[in-house]
Amino acid sequence: MGGAGTLLLLLLAGAGAGGAWGPPKGKCPLSCSCSKDSALCEGSLDLPESFSPTLLSLSLVRTGVTQLKAGSFLRVPSLHLLLFTSNSFSVIEDDAFAGLSHLQYLFIEDNEIGSISKNALRGLRSLTHLSLANNHLETLPRFLFRGLETLTHVDLRGNPFQCDCRVLWLLQWIPTVNASVGTGACAGPAALAHMQLHHLDPKTFKCRAIELSWFQTVGESALGVEAFSYQGEPHVVLAQPFAGRCLILTWDYSLQRFRQEEELSAPSVVSCKPLVLGRRLFVLAARLWGGSQLWARPGPDLRLAPLQALAPRRLLRPNDAELLWLDGQPCFVVADASKAGSTTLLCRDGPGFYPRQSLHAWHRDTDAEALELDGRPHLLLASASQRPVLFHWFGGRFERRTDIPEAEDVYATRHFQASGDVFLCLTRYIGDSMVMRWDGSMFRLLQQLPSRGAHVFQPLLIARDQLAILGSDFAFSQVFRLEPDRGLLEPLQELGPPALVAPRAFAHITMAGRRFLFAACFKGPTQIYQHHELDLSA
Repeated sequence: MGGAGTLLLLLLAGAGAGGAWGPPKGKCPLSCSCSKDSALCEGSLDLPESFSPTLLSLSLVRTGVTQLKAGSFLRVPSLHLLLFTSNSFSVIEDDAFAGLSHLQYLFIEDNEIGSISKNALRGLRSLTHLSLANNHLETLPRFLFRGLETLTHVDLRGNPFQCDCRVLWLLQWIPTVNASVGTGACAGPAALAHMQLHHLDPKTFKCRAIELSWFQTVGESALGVEAFSYQGEPHVVLAQPFAGRCLILTWDYSLQRFRQEEELSAPSVVSCKPLVLGRRLFVLAARLWGGSQLWARPGPDLRLAPLQALAPRRLLRPNDAELLWLDGQPCFVVADASKAGSTTLLCRDGPGFYPRQSLHAWHRDTDAEALELDGRPHLLLASASQRPVLFHWFGGRFERRTDIPEAEDVYATRHFQASGDVFLCLTRYIGDSMVMRWDGSMFRLLQQLPSRGAHVFQPLLIARDQLAILGSDFAFSQVFRLEPDRGLLEPLQELGPPALVAPRAFAHITMAGRRFLFAACFKGPTQIYQHHELDLSA
């Protein structure tokens, strides 16, 4: 025990009978020396069943005590000082010191304690001095000191602390208390060995993790999935070509799962793109055969109904549809993959949407991506015949600006923003998928990721995490997270089980305070995963 503890023990012992050790007025175990109100015990001992209830100080040295259980000191409620040193017990259980509301000094030093329960110190409302020095503690449970408002001195030195996420709470707690805290040095990990705990910066600890776990399955296969909000309620629409429909899902608050709200007939549909304008809901159904259509719901109490056929002579084999706003008006762009058709820009004119411009004829476009660069609308088209081409909005139409170098055989593109930069995820079925960053004049290669059999490489911002999911027809789909310090995507987890079968699109939605990821699969059912945040410092 440290000098302060020894001095306090002598003072309290002396207060009983002039400082002299003598026969106790009550019972005293054979292994103890007792005065009127203090006891010093050494050797084999059961915890104090035969001590006077008015005892003020108790010191247990090299005793046979093997564990401190709940309520171990209920028979001595008047204790002001309690000391353990050189004992063999390794665990302190919850409420071990229950009933000691007057205890001011607790010294548990030079023992073999490797674990202490988070509620072990509960009820010590008068405690001012606490020492856990020179034990075998690698960490301390969060909230161990909760309720100990009177603490003025804490000694944690001499413990082999592992300075990982488990000590983060301690580093954050120390500056908030009016107590002097001796923390000692780290025993690990190797990179932090021998560093003083009070020199660690809590901001450098990365103690938040995320996990995507399976939640629900939606039976039919799908090529596309889109999230939208209508009348204040989040919704999801799935493009299900084999079922021949656009399926709209909403949340069932009673069953706590997603359920069907409505469906619209759309044989061979490849994309269902929603647009909400006040009380009106539009859904563009891009179809391989039979012509693409626009459906409309005039109000929340009505059902969707066909409104118009869309550019039947231009959209012969649509592969993708995107929504964008141009000069304050909503527009759709539909990428057409046929040789005879052309990618078409459709803008609102009166009650419907009509062709505004044909783009990229004869190039068999597979994907369209709307984005903003330098404060202006841009459009990126991926094609089976050439590198992706970037268009910018100029003079009421899209004009070619540049293409993307070193990007052959790109099937689809998706963009995201982080720290003021614009990034691009490029999907390649054969070869490596790529991440590029806009430098003010063109996109430049930043990262390559192996991706055999990929049709989708989709970035998603979920809560605080910028994710990107690389789907595969031949292997598990991989989830990556953007590492802010490096500006690169780092592997996070594989999606599954259940495994995704030919994933084609992903979307996320927040519902009832919970975050969900939808994975539309071409050769299997749509899977829904729930996003969980994990606190590794807990």
